[in-house]
Amino acid sequence: MCVNYSPVKRRGLNFFDVEAPRGDWPDETWQDYEAPIIVGTRSGGRRALLGTYGMIPQRCYRTPAEKRNTVNARAETLGEKPAFASAWRASQLCLVPLERFYEPRYETEKRSTRWGIGMADGAPFAVAGIWRAWEEADGRLTHSFTQITINADEHLLMRHFHKWDDEKRSLVIVPADSYDDWLRCRDPEMARAFLAPYPAELMAASAAPRPRPESTQLGLF
Repeated sequence: MCVNYSPVKRRGLNFFDVEAPRGDWPDETWQDYEAPIIVGTRSGGRRALLGTYGMIPQRCYRTPAEKRNTVNARAETLGEKPAFASAWRASQLCLVPLERFYEPRYETEKRSTRWGIGMADGAPFAVAGIWRAWEEADGRLTHSFTQITINADEHLLMRHFHKWDDEKRSLVIVPADSYDDWLRCRDPEMARAFLAPYPAELMAASAAPRPRPESTQLGLF
């Protein structure tokens, strides 16, 4: 699962042919932070919105005991889990534009370092997500989103992350030529065809420890 990523900056949204939404967002995104997402329009185009990372914002839970982490939705169960099922069945699909996302790579069973994963050519990219709208008490309309994950036990790059004995997971990177097909898809079963691994040779990963920015390239290819 991914719980932290670097969203594209305002100028980076030009890569996706959308105008930046109003408001600002931080260089790194964590649960309940705002970040841009891209949704389809009724005319078949695209537009960018600011949304809260996590399908159910923490402020929407009535008690602390109810709170859940909903930043990721497993592809295998997103049509069944209450937090995600309605948006998935309604085909409220979105793209989450990134510069890179972060995962732990364990050097030993107990010691890990943070690594950043992105495109081999350094270009921004987008991962598959679902989103929903919220009507706030003051009448404002806000949005939230989650990223979809798939099994990555056999992926040449993503299998190197998370604890040794944990299932390996990956975000779903959507190829650029499939952006509009994903956003316009209105059949949840057809949408599952997009939930596939991205070619490892088109990706790159490097160490990204938070205190020290220098990185070491992962020599897999």
